[in-house]
Amino acid sequence: MNMKRFAIIDIGSNSIRLVITELDSQGRFKELHNVKKVARLSTHLNEADELTETGINRLIETLLSFKEMMNFHEVAQIATVGTQALRQAENQQAIVELISDMLGINIRILSEYEEAYYGYLAVVNSTAIETGFTIDIGGGSTEVTYYENRELKHYHSFPFGAITLQSEFIKGEEASKDELESIKEYVLGQFREHPWLKDCKSQHVIGIGGSARNVSLVHQHQREYPLGGLHQYEMSAEELHDTEALLSHLSLSERQSLDGLSKDRADIIVPAAIVMTTFLEYTEADTFVMSRRGLRDGLLYEEMLRPMETDRFPVVVEESFHQLSHDYDINLFHVTYITTLASKLYHLFKDFCPVDLEESEALTLLKYSAKVLYIGEFINKEASSQNTFYLLTNMTVDGLSHKERLATACISSFKSKSALIRYTLPYKKLITKKQLKSYEFLGSLMKLAYSLNKTGRHLICELGELKENSSSYVLTVYYKHDCSFEQEYALKHKKHLERVINKNIKLKFVPFEL
Repeated sequence: MNMKRFAIIDIGSNSIRLVITELDSQGRFKELHNVKKVARLSTHLNEADELTETGINRLIETLLSFKEMMNFHEVAQIATVGTQALRQAENQQAIVELISDMLGINIRILSEYEEAYYGYLAVVNSTAIETGFTIDIGGGSTEVTYYENRELKHYHSFPFGAITLQSEFIKGEEASKDELESIKEYVLGQFREHPWLKDCKSQHVIGIGGSARNVSLVHQHQREYPLGGLHQYEMSAEELHDTEALLSHLSLSERQSLDGLSKDRADIIVPAAIVMTTFLEYTEADTFVMSRRGLRDGLLYEEMLRPMETDRFPVVVEESFHQLSHDYDINLFHVTYITTLASKLYHLFKDFCPVDLEESEALTLLKYSAKVLYIGEFINKEASSQNTFYLLTNMTVDGLSHKERLATACISSFKSKSALIRYTLPYKKLITKKQLKSYEFLGSLMKLAYSLNKTGRHLICELGELKENSSSYVLTVYYKHDCSFEQEYALKHKKHLERVINKNIKLKFVPFEL
């Protein structure tokens, strides 16, 4: 299969980052390396807005180390972009020419629109949020967009970032109450100059970049959040405000030792957190969602999708499952077959579900779970159930919220009620008893569907109507060829469904006749 290695260098105001990704001809990708150096180029702009010799040397040193790494890993294509610090630098052209001559690296300085656009592109291709604001707080600028039905409608690049707010408003090591209030009033004044921020409505603000990442990590550590992964992590407006208050009240030394907060961001995190909370308050949004995908990912998606003459995946979560099917050798024909069986079982037994469960939600979760059913077999068949649960609770699945991912983990790994309770014990703060009961019901349906295709030969042709007799409910299962193994496993595992619906089930296997 045709493979190539694609590198993106992002020259930001605070840090310079290199990401090397492997792409194949089928549109699949895998991140190989992700490294950064904190350069704080925005602090090396002099009064004439020229990047100083110190700043230029720091840039050259960083790019030189990146080039050595790219040469070693045989990178075929490089995209190098600069944002606010280089955009602001009056000597940008001289810097671009110098880097090109010395290192053979061509820097593309992004416009304000391009920087905002790539952030938007990253979000719409990695989350299921159809309408929302994005906010990317850099060192020297803040990019905001609004998109509706996945279409970009508005954007603006504000002339402030975490570093510039820190240097302009905070005079000492610790910020005073008045200084923090001044930051908020200044930011509010900037927002008020753009009426569309008030006119557009969305419950979601999606945070991009290092500042959003650090605030979210701090919140996760504060609540001892057990689910792995940061992408698509959600905080209420109140939780975001409480996290900002915590950061604002800590000294610099206390912030430097705070779990979840990078030491190289401890001195500038407070202004960034104020921008986030102020933005949510001003737009009246309910939820802050963290996106690990940002500008660099937007550039990657553009490269991946260019051959398809589009800039967006039709359905984000389906693309994620497509990637997983490749990574874990999942048989897609088997997935379709199991999905059909599980859906038919749901329609037969839905009236016996012990809790209220929306049909659309149930069928969606069954569909998702079939796509990763016992994915842990890829690691070890003997421990496929616990491996499946572990994998799904510790990996990011673009397009699935954390709640949906946890639900899918419970259903696709279902082995028994006792195992489900054991697996979910660390997540008891995230799952209600009602939800756990619904996952047990859907998991038992999935377990039975899996049993009916135990040998992977697709021998079950149809499921008949559910009929009641004096002591049980009878389900006719129509089959072709010898399905003795399927029959044995289904009779063994129907007990899980019987327990959850509190009904006896008799499976009647009948040869299928045309």
